[in-house]
Amino acid sequence: MKLTLTIFLLIIIATTTTDISAKPRVKAEITDNTVASLMKGLNSENLGLKSSSAYMIGELQLSSAVIPLLRILHQDENEEMRIAAALALYKIGSPIAIQAVKQSIRFDDSERVSKLCANFYSEYLKSKLFGEELNMDVAKTALK
Repeated sequence: MKLTLTIFLLIIIATTTTDISAKPRVKAEITDNTVASLMKGLNSENLGLKSSSAYMIGELQLSSAVIPLLRILHQDENEEMRIAAALALYKIGSPIAIQAVKQSIRFDDSERVSKLCANFYSEYLKSKLFGEELNMDVAKTALK
């Protein structure tokens, strides 16, 4: 009886989880107010607000924030803030942003920041390589 009940509950949980994940996600619209608020947060003296803003800028891939993030990456005294800026730049993925992350591997005074920038840059290279392999596979199948 207990085994049957357990199996029944697992089936219900599995089907419920599947139904939730099957729903398409709706992409939120990014307004000018959102961008302005994040830019203000990026210039804040509050470390939590500043790092949260950098994180959200990276998630939203706001290329208009690359210059302020570069300034933080190169000039901020706080390691955590430089790491947050490097992560946001990596997520934005523009050539300038990726080059800044790459340069921080060699030139940042903090070993921790350098190592994390190396990880971000390595992930970027892996994604580029995977994308190129995917394109080559598509080209090979098109030629057949």
